[in-house]
Amino acid sequence: MLNKRDLFFYKNLLFVAIVLMIFGCASQQLPHGGPKDVTPPRLVKATPPNMTRHFAAKTVRLDFDEYFKLNNQFTEISMSPVQDKQPEFKIKDKSLVINFKDTLQKNTTYVINFGKAIQDVNEGNTLKNFTYVFSTGPHIDSLSVSGNVTNSLTQQREKDVTVMLFPMDKDSVYFGKKKPTIYATTDTAGNFSLNNLHDGDYTIYALKESAPDRIYDKDDELIAFLKKPIHLYSDTSDIKLSLFQQDPQKFRMVEKKFDQDGKLFMVFNKKLTNPSLKVIYPPTFDNLKIVEFSKTNDTAKLYMKNMDFDSLSVAVLDNGKPIDTVTKEKGRKETFKKDFTFVLSSGANNKLKPYTDLLITSTAPIDNIDESQITLSEDSTSVAFNLVKDTSGTRKFTMKYHWKQDAKYIVDFEPGAFTSIYGQKNIRFVKSFTIDKAENYSTLTLHVTVPDTSKQYIVQFYQDNKNILNSYPISKNGNIVYKNYLTGKYHIRVIYDSNRNGKWDTGNVKKRLYPENIWIDPTEITLRPNWDAEDKLDIPREVVVQ
Repeated sequence: MLNKRDLFFYKNLLFVAIVLMIFGCASQQLPHGGPKDVTPPRLVKATPPNMTRHFAAKTVRLDFDEYFKLNNQFTEISMSPVQDKQPEFKIKDKSLVINFKDTLQKNTTYVINFGKAIQDVNEGNTLKNFTYVFSTGPHIDSLSVSGNVTNSLTQQREKDVTVMLFPMDKDSVYFGKKKPTIYATTDTAGNFSLNNLHDGDYTIYALKESAPDRIYDKDDELIAFLKKPIHLYSDTSDIKLSLFQQDPQKFRMVEKKFDQDGKLFMVFNKKLTNPSLKVIYPPTFDNLKIVEFSKTNDTAKLYMKNMDFDSLSVAVLDNGKPIDTVTKEKGRKETFKKDFTFVLSSGANNKLKPYTDLLITSTAPIDNIDESQITLSEDSTSVAFNLVKDTSGTRKFTMKYHWKQDAKYIVDFEPGAFTSIYGQKNIRFVKSFTIDKAENYSTLTLHVTVPDTSKQYIVQFYQDNKNILNSYPISKNGNIVYKNYLTGKYHIRVIYDSNRNGKWDTGNVKKRLYPENIWIDPTEITLRPNWDAEDKLDIPREVVVQ
């Protein structure tokens, strides 16, 4: 029999065990993580079933395997044929209930296209191109149109592009004005399929938008089309659509502002051919302007030597003809921060490309240069140089010298070496650099064969599609030599220059013009260090799409 002391000991021991058990259990947690949900909601049941004939219901119930939401339902969801009173869509738990508010036509196939509206609640996974189809008669339309969409410039397949089909008799009424009722979105491989179509004649378009509304109404949108209608009396496949950005029909000023340094900065909605600016107010200030246009002629910088004005009116001209007038106000005594410094073409790595001049760019237009205040040192010894103003503007000039591979150079601009148009004198600017090793660069000789000497082609050399390094027009067999290019991987693109104007011309929907064709050589060119490479370019015959 236990005495009181033993009994007290065992009671305490039991208490400790219970406490440890409780806290031990409390500290146990379910494992975190696991694979991320990447699957969209899945239809489990439809009432009435999808593809129902002799449809007579007033309500449709779609049951899914998880909770979902409707994203942009008024933009994404459409019904064909269109009803005067749109159906009502309500979410109940994991189900979507559709209530029809209008009378359905007899012997008609209806397609409800949900686009990208149905998304799961947690991860936003989208059920793309889901349709609910039914017929009020004994027959369901079953014809289809399929194909793919590519980008004209890159020749790459494009995903998430809306492909739209319009009945011929409604094309001019709907396209660019109303959302289509027959559409599909391309998959990751750029493929599309439009199903449950009625026989007849259709026009087809593809549209890529930054803010989707399925209406072609913005300058930056990409569009594709077929000139000839689709005569749909049997399944039609292998439709090829090529996207392009159309040149805006009307000139528009996208942006106009006085920058911190006082220049008037302007952005246009389109590239101009031969742009110029004229100051029309104040009336005597036009001869005080300095203008710079971008290489693509779609932006302009206007510097004024005299800033004593409260507003500036500028006429924009192209080929000498006025196309717009810009007016921008400012305070007459408003001050601007006019930084006056320089950037050298030796770049961030302080290495100048071999066999090139040193390009110097100032942040403000230059009015005067005092070369006696400029020093170029080679290995700590001053050397003579030649300074030449750049013809493209008043902010650029080149320093010419016979550079040596292993030498160290220092450019020194003493205070007052440069005077800006605002009367500013530069503060001291010192920059050191070396000449990059010649073995880091290569030369490529391209032996070009053209398929038709009566036509012109533009051979473009590039590393990425936004950085064309060289464009060379050619109309006969010959060689193109690319000298002094950094080692790396390059590509060749050929434009079929049908109008022989030396540039790529885009298409026009209204005029039913396709963009000029482009062919990209699938062979990647590798330039190795200190290597003179040779390669062949056999340009294939142009495939003309009617």
